[in-house]
Amino acid sequence: MRRTATFLTTCFGLFLCCYTSLWGQSSQMSTYCNPVNLDYTYMIYDAHREISYRSGADPAVVEFRGEYYMFVTRSMGYWHSTDLLNWTFITPEKWYFQGSNAPAAHNYKDSVLYVAGDPSGSMSILYTDNPKKGDWKATPGIINNLQDPGLFIDDDDKAYMFWGSSNTYPIRVKELDKNKRFKPSEETHELFKLDGEKHGWERFGENHSDTVLAGYMEGPWMTKHNNKYYLQYAAPGTEFNVYGDGVYTADSPLGPYTYAPNNPISYKPGGFMNGAGHGSTVIGPYGTYWHFASNAVSVNVNWERRICMFPTFFDKDGLMHSDTYFGDYPHHAPAVAGHKGEFTGWMLLSYKKPVKASSAVGEHTVENLVDESVKTFWLAENNSDQQWVQVDLQKPGKVHALQVNYHDHQSNMYGRLPGLYHRYVIEGSLDGNNWFTLVDRKNSYKDVPNDYVELGTPQTARYIRYKNIHVPTPHLAISGLRVFGLGQGKAPAKVKSFTVERGSDRRDAMIRWTKQAGAQGYNVLWGIAPDKLYSSWMVYGENSLDLKSLTVDQTYYFTVEAFNENGVSGRANLIKR
Repeated sequence: MRRTATFLTTCFGLFLCCYTSLWGQSSQMSTYCNPVNLDYTYMIYDAHREISYRSGADPAVVEFRGEYYMFVTRSMGYWHSTDLLNWTFITPEKWYFQGSNAPAAHNYKDSVLYVAGDPSGSMSILYTDNPKKGDWKATPGIINNLQDPGLFIDDDDKAYMFWGSSNTYPIRVKELDKNKRFKPSEETHELFKLDGEKHGWERFGENHSDTVLAGYMEGPWMTKHNNKYYLQYAAPGTEFNVYGDGVYTADSPLGPYTYAPNNPISYKPGGFMNGAGHGSTVIGPYGTYWHFASNAVSVNVNWERRICMFPTFFDKDGLMHSDTYFGDYPHHAPAVAGHKGEFTGWMLLSYKKPVKASSAVGEHTVENLVDESVKTFWLAENNSDQQWVQVDLQKPGKVHALQVNYHDHQSNMYGRLPGLYHRYVIEGSLDGNNWFTLVDRKNSYKDVPNDYVELGTPQTARYIRYKNIHVPTPHLAISGLRVFGLGQGKAPAKVKSFTVERGSDRRDAMIRWTKQAGAQGYNVLWGIAPDKLYSSWMVYGENSLDLKSLTVDQTYYFTVEAFNENGVSGRANLIKR
């Protein structure tokens, strides 16, 4: 009798696995994971076409008739979405700026307005009342030597053009006369410039470590909220992990402007994908603001980038801040009722776990798939359907979502190419012998360079296997195979021996703590008040952080927490410095 019951239980379990595998992949996802999974355009910066790479940066996102449009540097078109989650590329009927940099866009009455930077020539404002069709029309040239424009039309119908991309010059603005085809005023207003001597995060270099070159101030974007003007700007350089956005506020578009004490307001220097700068802010579903920005890949060239998005808020004191906490882990999607884009709590099950593959080339070993660095990648011997990767999570965990981040290695592809697609299967197993399907892309013909898939029904698995079918590139290269869910063990205990020392240079703080048993990594959090810990830095494997992003005359509060595949610890007691 016991054997019969065991046999029936086993059969039912196998049936359940097969049944749920058919429904495991969610067709309507309620979560997202940075970087945004766009069919990014291959860049054409290099006139001799010697380096091939995908990129998307400097996003300008606007709402129009209840839907959304995203304009991105040098993308030969733009993207459309109804929910800020699923994006479809539009090749417009007429397009004047195939190689346009750092675009600006604005929803004005019954048209979308668009302008792109060109420091070497005269710029026009494009407009259309049908962006899905893309029958763009152009005004006469309005401003010469315009780089990183920011177009804003106020509630009183006055129009302004902000611009700036320099390590010398400030953000500037001109009023525009809409009755004269947006003719600019003679007067130029200089608003503010970088002050790296006071604002640590504005210093140049990876980890703000360059003491010679000045940082770049660029990418202005205006948001009006509760009759206050929030002029956002990027610094210190797009290729760095510390690229972020700050904000100045004013009671008028022309100023005077005041530096926000909690700057930078969009900042993601740690984790798998780094950078959160040169962005735009738009009101999304259910009235939540969303800040779109640029992540850095910077492997093939410095300008190899991706798009990221973060929920953004204004607190009771009017301080603007983006939520970048666990910023490249799954978050609730914009159109999910009852949520405002917060972290799902799904942890990373695959970090530094044992992994093996069908093949590997040179230094591009299979371990690079699970090291949480977009700058390293696994390279297979070829791109055939015989290539595979297997990750041993070491213990069974409940898998909620997976992300495959492909890398361009000697792709020799340029511009906007038709017919690109990725096909693969991801399977799960409890014992390494019996497999069930988690993600089925066998019959998919979508271009998904940063494919994130939420499972409709979470699956318990110990082993994860990626099986390649087709990639559009000459080589199969993947920078990250990331498995998200919840382990069956315990979260780390609260961090001990937490210290913060601000030295003679008040822009810097050396933060240390004792390594916590069972921790994958740590989040260092800080802010200008105990209830305003708006900034965070994800640290893997270390127990210290040399933080160089502080403001000289600002007091801060600091804490740290540990995390692993099972959850997040409590936070250490706040330290005021």
